[in-house]
Amino acid sequence: MTTAYRSGAPDKPPGGPAKPAKGSTLKDFHEEERLGRAYDSALLARLWPFMRPHARLLTVALAMVVGTAILSLVRPLVMGNIVESAQKSRPDELLRYGITLSVLVVGIQVVSFAQMYAMQIAGARSMAGLRAHLFDFMQRLELRYYDRTPVGRLVTRATNDVDAVGELFASGVLNALGDLVQLVGIVVMMLRLNVRMSLIAFAALPFVGVVVWVVRGRARQAYRDIRAKTARLNAFLNEQVAGMSVVQAYAREEAMAGEFDGINQEYRDANKRSIFYEAVLDAAIEMVGTLCIASILWWAGLQTASDPLITFPLVVTFTQYIRQFFEPVSLLAQRFTVLQSAMSGAERIFKLLDEAEVESAPLAPASGAEPEAASPSEALALESVTFSYKKGAPVLRDVSLHVARGERVALVGATGAGKTTVTSLLLRLYEMDEGEARVLGRDLRAWPRRELREQFAVVPQDVFLFAGTVASNVAMSDETPDLAKVERALARIGALDLFLRRGGLEARVDERGANFSAGERQLLAFARALYRDAPILVLDEATASIDSDTEARLQAALEAVMEGRTSIVIAHRLSTIRAVDRIVVFHRGRVVETGRHDELLAQGGVYAKLYRLQFALEAEEQAVAT
Repeated sequence: MTTAYRSGAPDKPPGGPAKPAKGSTLKDFHEEERLGRAYDSALLARLWPFMRPHARLLTVALAMVVGTAILSLVRPLVMGNIVESAQKSRPDELLRYGITLSVLVVGIQVVSFAQMYAMQIAGARSMAGLRAHLFDFMQRLELRYYDRTPVGRLVTRATNDVDAVGELFASGVLNALGDLVQLVGIVVMMLRLNVRMSLIAFAALPFVGVVVWVVRGRARQAYRDIRAKTARLNAFLNEQVAGMSVVQAYAREEAMAGEFDGINQEYRDANKRSIFYEAVLDAAIEMVGTLCIASILWWAGLQTASDPLITFPLVVTFTQYIRQFFEPVSLLAQRFTVLQSAMSGAERIFKLLDEAEVESAPLAPASGAEPEAASPSEALALESVTFSYKKGAPVLRDVSLHVARGERVALVGATGAGKTTVTSLLLRLYEMDEGEARVLGRDLRAWPRRELREQFAVVPQDVFLFAGTVASNVAMSDETPDLAKVERALARIGALDLFLRRGGLEARVDERGANFSAGERQLLAFARALYRDAPILVLDEATASIDSDTEARLQAALEAVMEGRTSIVIAHRLSTIRAVDRIVVFHRGRVVETGRHDELLAQGGVYAKLYRLQFALEAEEQAVAT
């Protein structure tokens, strides 16, 4: 069983695609939910487990940050001494302080380099761990989640959003500790030098605080919008590239370009808002810093004649401290904008981790105990199973089905009757709403998912091939393909010669098997199932994409493969299932008939109607062909 926690309402940003009448549904699908209020400290705390393995590097980096900040406090004093030495014509002191300043500057830069290098190494490793965790998490997501979530949005989580969080390290956001140390040190030094000059310098700071407070919320929302628009852009691009053949076949290039323009403009506008707020912060801090220096120079000019303590070296030292004071303030403002972007990315990452439905660990059987080993002949069993993909619209209604070990059972029925759903539930790709199920005599929910699925070999109708080689696609169940075993699997289905002509076992397979025909992809799926050699075989419309000649070649191989193996055959072409032991007929989510081919024809029920209809269609197709 799984539990999901959902909050928020659909995000409805201003604007929309160029053709809202046709794109509104698409927009709603690609758009994300609005995030609620989030706290930076809470998000940083959740990032800590990924940073903890690299805590030593982070500690060293932060220690060097503090050291750099302390060294930076000495530089204005040395510069003041240099000015004083030059003013009093003391060349020996001037040379000594000049060398001291050079060593100090070089030392600061060396320590800064080591600190930033250590920080970014720790950040890169932490983000690699976060990205790996996300990928592992996505592999454990229930298929129900993928049914309603664009692939591009999930890709954004593991790429753009993780990169945004990584900017915390790359931009030195965590150096804020050093900035704070430096600010406190500068305040202390300025107060020690001259209290009244310090008060004049600090008079404008409340203005900076107000600007930061006003911009903070708006900047966070702007970066949230960027993250949402990035996900939507990636989702749209992924869908369009995957369906490019359909777009071109139906001449929809111009319409899709219009949709993309709308999404692209929203993404651009979100970036413009973030740039505006960042520019406001930079300009405000720069203006305040310049005004502070000008105020100090003006006041010092007025006081020079009456106050002998106001000297030129003091003014130089003080203005240097003011520059150094507003430098970390400016850096804090810049890092603040990066922090907003990073926190927006972290919000969406942890929203996925919190709210997505994840495949659960083995659960206790409904009865509270494992079934007795009194029926060793049982392979599969469903007891009063009800299931809905969408709440309120059940696909299976009170279905009961028992399959003995070694039995070959065909599931037939009209499209949407629930045949494939049965196998999806047995594989625990989805969870049942009601009822119980057993696999090899063991309660379905007591199986660890990996162990459960190792009992099945599945040949689907829509075969997915990964970029690689023929051997790597056949040997999907092994990390390292056993070439001899791959060759035997291809030979058993009578396809070895075909693939040898295509380049052999190491022949390249393009993404999604684009360089192979539909029939060749189906043959590879058969070989993949044979290679796994699992006790239960599921053939889901397995010959739908194979021509009649190839199908005839496969029949003998299929008989050999199913011999002594529990087989579930799902087929619309009823001519392919005459040799099974039993046929189970589904109609509107229920089992309505069970028996052998001849028995069901004699009953004149749903199966007989399906068979006559299909036979008439095939006869008509043959007549047209001749």
